[in-house]
Amino acid sequence: MSTELVPIDQLERIASSFAASRMFGEKTKEQVLALLMLAHSEGVHPAIAMRDFDIINGRPAKKAEAMHRAFIAAGGSIKWHKLDDMMADATFTHPQGGEARITWDMDRVKRAKIANEQMYAKYPRQMLRSRCISEGCRTVFPAATSGLYEPGEVKGMEPREKDMGKAMVVPEQEEAPLKVTPEQIEAIHTALSKNGVELADLLTKADLTDLREMNSDDAPKAIRWIAMQKKKAASAI
Repeated sequence: MSTELVPIDQLERIASSFAASRMFGEKTKEQVLALLMLAHSEGVHPAIAMRDFDIINGRPAKKAEAMHRAFIAAGGSIKWHKLDDMMADATFTHPQGGEARITWDMDRVKRAKIANEQMYAKYPRQMLRSRCISEGCRTVFPAATSGLYEPGEVKGMEPREKDMGKAMVVPEQEEAPLKVTPEQIEAIHTALSKNGVELADLLTKADLTDLREMNSDDAPKAIRWIAMQKKKAASAI
């Protein structure tokens, strides 16, 4: 795991390549860049980030296998009591988070009214295992989930972009800049923490009172400015 800061322009080039390749599904450059910035805050290589993270219905997700690996790598252990097409039952243990037994069965899937029931009919064991791992890691050692849900859980959430019906034709006008995303705000806070820069200094520099006033295009510039402050401080020593 590396914590070395990758320049934002390099991440943007990598994001463009991944998006153009379509090797990891249909994702825009902006979506890929947000994933890379999120993963980079945890010291994850861009290629590993594309393997372990995903975008579902406009929301970031982390695959259950990646949560599993992160949980084990952090010292956690999983004891499976049962894992078949009807039930995933396991005890999750971590030195810092204690122990919890998590069970997912088909009855629980029905009670939860999970949206993608067809996948549970085709791959019941795999789907139950993913749900069990996600809940178990989140319960005992949430850092393993990166604050995200696994793709199957995200598919059951309401899409961020709703179908509003047939669009009205309106006169062409200048497109308003996109607002900063929660993922970008999180990446900015991570950069502030890693580089020892105060949020107040950034807000003063940008003439803002809150990061949510920032535009999406301004977020990468803010991260570059934060990195420069650390370099300036080091050169002054």
